[in-house]
Amino acid sequence: MQARSASDRLTLDPATVARFRQDLLALTGAEPGDQRLALAVSGGPDSLALLLLAHAAFPGAVVAATVDHGLRPEAAEEAALVRGLCNQRDVPHETLAGTVSASGNLQQGARELRYALLADWARGRASWIATAHQQDDVAETFLMRARRGAGVGGLAAMAAARPLAEALLVRPLLGWSRTELAELVARAGIAPVRDPSNADPRFDRARIRALLGEAEDLPADRLASAARNLRDAEDALSWAAEREWAARALVEAGGVTLDPAGLPRELRRRLAERAVASVRTAHGLHGDWRETGLDPLLAALDAGGSGTLAEVIARTKAGIWRFELAPPRRSH
Repeated sequence: MQARSASDRLTLDPATVARFRQDLLALTGAEPGDQRLALAVSGGPDSLALLLLAHAAFPGAVVAATVDHGLRPEAAEEAALVRGLCNQRDVPHETLAGTVSASGNLQQGARELRYALLADWARGRASWIATAHQQDDVAETFLMRARRGAGVGGLAAMAAARPLAEALLVRPLLGWSRTELAELVARAGIAPVRDPSNADPRFDRARIRALLGEAEDLPADRLASAARNLRDAEDALSWAAEREWAARALVEAGGVTLDPAGLPRELRRRLAERAVASVRTAHGLHGDWRETGLDPLLAALDAGGSGTLAEVIARTKAGIWRFELAPPRRSH
């Protein structure tokens, strides 16, 4: 592996680098080397801090990419800035270009495009893809979803690691604050990119970010801690639901039969959701449906009745739930 750049040696103290190494290795289970660590670097302060830390901790084992979503004319210039910083550290860099659909949720579309491009780029190139999500992001997401009345799964902190195509997506900075990452970049003498959407009140996250900046009674670290506790609860519920599904669900060509007897409501809800998803998948149905209608369907089944959700009909008979593809609607 090559030596660290002189600038990184001057700006990053050994304790900071050691902290990052520990956080990263806790997620990967192995040290990057022949297995490369891929970085998503936008040019913002968080991702630039990720670049500095990863290069200092694992010199010669890092590659980077910047995603141009096709949303802002400045994006090409920002990608060139990142490429220049990577070149100074001999970190291979690529710009990944795509187009976000003009319909639907713009930020969600950009996120989906970003992960798709990163997954395709990393294939055969890296074992891990690291993003720069940090503690304040967790706190903001927690408040955004709490405002919408989300349950345990929605309020839980984003997973620190999850599969992404052939790689493992890792988030080693979830225990780091936005402020300390920005200070790290400032000490390196780098002027980061400032995304105007982060301060645009049209976006939920920008409004929540402004609220957290003004409200001393909403400390980001405490909110993030609550979200992490809920991540533990979500993992436990997912484990329990998986066990109950194996014991109580019968999946056949015609549908799913499920025995909900004695289960608490949250587990009944999760099993009903999985049954609907199972039937849809078996019949080649796709698209997002999970945020609509599941609670009314569960109420109907609990009352001994029936209901239809996302082209799946569910009925109760003698306490047993049956899920099948709903018959086509009659035209008049």
